[in-house]
Amino acid sequence: MRDPGRKSLAQLENLCKQLYETTDTTTRLQAEKALVEFTNSPDCLSKCQLLLERGSDSVEYCIIGVTILSQLTNEINQADTTHPLTKHRKIASSFRDSSLFDIFTLSCNLLKQASGKNLNLNDESQHGLLMQLLKLTHNCLNFDFIGTSTDESSDDLCTVQIPTSWRSAFLDSSTLQLFFDLYHSIPPSFSPLVLSCLVQIASVRRSLFNNAERAKFLSHLVDGVKRILENPQSLSDPNNYHEFCRLLARLKSNYQLGELVKVENYPEVIRLIANFTVTSLQHWEFAPNSVHYLLSLWQRLAASVPYVKATEPHMLETYTPEVTKAYITSRLESVHIILRDGLEDPLEDTGLVQQQLDQLSTIGRCEYEKTCALLVQLFDQSAQSYQELLQSASASPMDIAVQEGRLTWLVYIIGAVIGGRVSFASTDEQDAMDGELVCRVLQLMNLTDSRLAQAGNEKLELAMLSFFEQFRKIYIGDQVQKSSKLYRRLSEVLGLNDETMVLSVFIGKIITNLKYWGRCEPITSKTLQLLNDLSIGYSSVRKLVKLSAVQFMLNNHTSEHFSFLGINNQSNLTDMRCRTTFYTALGRLLMVDLGEDEDQYEQFMLPLTAAFEAVAQMFSTNSFNEQEAKRTLVGLVRDLRGIAFAFNAKTSFMMLFEWIYPSYMPILQRAIELWYHDPACTTPVLKLMAELVHNRSQRLQFDVSSPNGILLFRETSKMITMYGNRILTLGEVPKDQVYALKLKGISICFSMLKAALSGSYVNFGVFRLYGDDALDNALQTFIKLLLSIPHSDLLDYPKLSQSYYSLLEVLTQDHMNFIASLEPRVIMYILSSISEGLTALDTMVCTGCCSCLDHIVTYLFKQLSRSTKKRTTPLNQESDRFLHIMQQHPEMIQQMLSTVLNIIIFEDCRNQWSMSRPLLGLILLNEKYFSDLRNSIVNSQPPEKQQAMHLCFENLMEGIERNLLTKNRDRFTQNLSAFRREVNDSMKNSTYGVNSNDMMS
Repeated sequence: MRDPGRKSLAQLENLCKQLYETTDTTTRLQAEKALVEFTNSPDCLSKCQLLLERGSDSVEYCIIGVTILSQLTNEINQADTTHPLTKHRKIASSFRDSSLFDIFTLSCNLLKQASGKNLNLNDESQHGLLMQLLKLTHNCLNFDFIGTSTDESSDDLCTVQIPTSWRSAFLDSSTLQLFFDLYHSIPPSFSPLVLSCLVQIASVRRSLFNNAERAKFLSHLVDGVKRILENPQSLSDPNNYHEFCRLLARLKSNYQLGELVKVENYPEVIRLIANFTVTSLQHWEFAPNSVHYLLSLWQRLAASVPYVKATEPHMLETYTPEVTKAYITSRLESVHIILRDGLEDPLEDTGLVQQQLDQLSTIGRCEYEKTCALLVQLFDQSAQSYQELLQSASASPMDIAVQEGRLTWLVYIIGAVIGGRVSFASTDEQDAMDGELVCRVLQLMNLTDSRLAQAGNEKLELAMLSFFEQFRKIYIGDQVQKSSKLYRRLSEVLGLNDETMVLSVFIGKIITNLKYWGRCEPITSKTLQLLNDLSIGYSSVRKLVKLSAVQFMLNNHTSEHFSFLGINNQSNLTDMRCRTTFYTALGRLLMVDLGEDEDQYEQFMLPLTAAFEAVAQMFSTNSFNEQEAKRTLVGLVRDLRGIAFAFNAKTSFMMLFEWIYPSYMPILQRAIELWYHDPACTTPVLKLMAELVHNRSQRLQFDVSSPNGILLFRETSKMITMYGNRILTLGEVPKDQVYALKLKGISICFSMLKAALSGSYVNFGVFRLYGDDALDNALQTFIKLLLSIPHSDLLDYPKLSQSYYSLLEVLTQDHMNFIASLEPRVIMYILSSISEGLTALDTMVCTGCCSCLDHIVTYLFKQLSRSTKKRTTPLNQESDRFLHIMQQHPEMIQQMLSTVLNIIIFEDCRNQWSMSRPLLGLILLNEKYFSDLRNSIVNSQPPEKQQAMHLCFENLMEGIERNLLTKNRDRFTQNLSAFRREVNDSMKNSTYGVNSNDMMS
């Protein structure tokens, strides 16, 4: 089919109708093909513009043109799986530079025309045109200008990286005014899109303006916000309200408090925003997801107070306490309504509650005296009512539940504001206020704990644990001033004279929770996490091990902890996940208490020894209870992994190693052999093995005459080989189960092999020297597993990505001879995975790929250098073969050279140093290709900038020699840093200044 752009408007309209309306698949595919050809044609934009201009008398055709442009902009902005990410970015960058601003300008002009006329929105066609124009404008402003593909979850941190060439549109105040005028002149059903555009405009990068320009732009923006707040009728629509809250949040995420206070109408605007926030918080049931943005605004404003240097008053001391009070009182007032009407309880969504509390923690510490006084007053009222109800025989369950709900919110909030102490320089008086609040919560805990045998409130207990966690962070540990007035208040009210006594309260609460809440997974897991966190600090651990309750746990852990955790034969395996956390904490405590006392260690391990012997006995019989064996092994393995993770010292870890090897290693191998298809069993076993081979803190140090390092690697190889060969027999696995059933286990195997290869406790040359195939088996299994994974899966699953690229980094560094010996298809697979990883959003993956590429390029360069010199020793077979493959496929290395250079020049390069290391080798291996690439980049610049760009490339190679010695590499890295700076300066419009004030205030 020929270019449909040459067809009449009626034909084009017909194609669009076929694409969007027909139910016939063949017709729709033909229409799609024709329109794709049209959008790919060089004169598509000009023809669309002609269509729009002609469409001023014919609205329907105008809608078609706008819809096509909107769809085109959106599709080019979306990366898909049909193109490599690098190719997609090239297409998107070309579209951005050649067409996007023209489309945006056209869209704004048409909106101005529309707003200048009295639109008849009862006319469906005019209604549709306005909607499509707003969508087109939003798509332009929402374009991924620099290829960062920002995750929408980081919405509140987003900056719109508008190109410098768009400056004129944003310096012209009529652009901003257009959208505020539209908001007030069109019905509420259109307003959310207008506000979405304003959100993006408010988020334009700061460096687009100089200081004076930015102040003027902000002034217009604040005036527009003020006008909306003065006429808030449309905000009763939830979508308008949500977008407006986002707009308010952007005022502080993109501008400094010092800039805001200088705006002419600031006092009136901050009053209006405060009133709007208070009203919003009081109507807690309306658009609850929007509250995040309002709290985000006030959190950032409050956090900026210590840093603002402007002389103009910020007035936050007046309005921040009002916001704090509105949040606290509205949450308390909601409790009765929720219980009375059976509404959804916000406390059920602990993630959302924690997010809001994190924001409130900063807001509440601003003018903390008022916050504390309010909390004391409200807490005392609720606590007194609660106590009276408990003592009354006629108290209704509803009244008790209401007070427990109010106290739950108060305990959460008290924990949050105590945690907010880190946001401000605290005074003795504020520490004393913290003490007042802590005393009240601990007194309430004593009351609720005394009732647990009869009744307990899960939500209140979770709030208590949240409070304990915040209290621990601020007031327990090595850095805390023990003369704090908080401790003085605890001593006066509760008789807790020092940190040791406070720690005994923590441990008492932990044991109480394990005793009474063992079957409640959320409370159990958070309780054990608290124990685990307490076991990390050096000074607190030394105090903990002296407590009688801790000694009791160390001496009675297995028999007692089963009843603590509520685990019995009927429990399912997921209940046992708490065991790893429990034993990690116990292991840390034991390690401090243990020293080199092997008798005490053996006493501690006695129950675990008995459990292992029981499993061994089961495996030795022909028929055994498989479920019982699984349950006992899985729980035991989780316990051991916790201990192994905790034992960071050589002495204690060697005790564990000698206990498990060789006696119990065959049991782990047997479990993998039997249950390879069941991740509930294999995952804990593989994770334990990965932990045992991890030389954390240099704990794996064997004597010179010890073969244990080699023997441990043999066991590692055996497990990887056994699991790998068996997991590959699963065949086709459904996509939604592939990670759980297959990729998770493979990922752990990759991590295990990486830890073993990089642990520095095995001389790997020994294996080949003595004909031991352990190393070769492990590496060959790695290749089999790798080839069973599509490239897309390598990058789609973050844990798999990190374990694979970390392992590959070690292999390319220390085992390049193995890589070089692989078949061509395998080498190309690995190189392709590196190429794709270079553009990954995960910085760890991207950095790992740079390192892998550097090792490969360095190896290639060395081998080529050797092959061109007269040597008595020829290249070995692997090196010769690898060179041959690379010479047959130069496009792979050239593609990576192009990718790295493009990222450095045109994108927001997050790891410039890492990118620089392989780049020099890539250039030296491909000097002709680099020259062509350089000329292409230079020629793509406007004529007046080509000389400057050419000079940038000349300076890049200034003083660089043809070698990869460290001194030469470092020189190149320095040159590259200057090169990137010069290129950016060259591509900027030099008619304005760029200011980069820090965003602290």
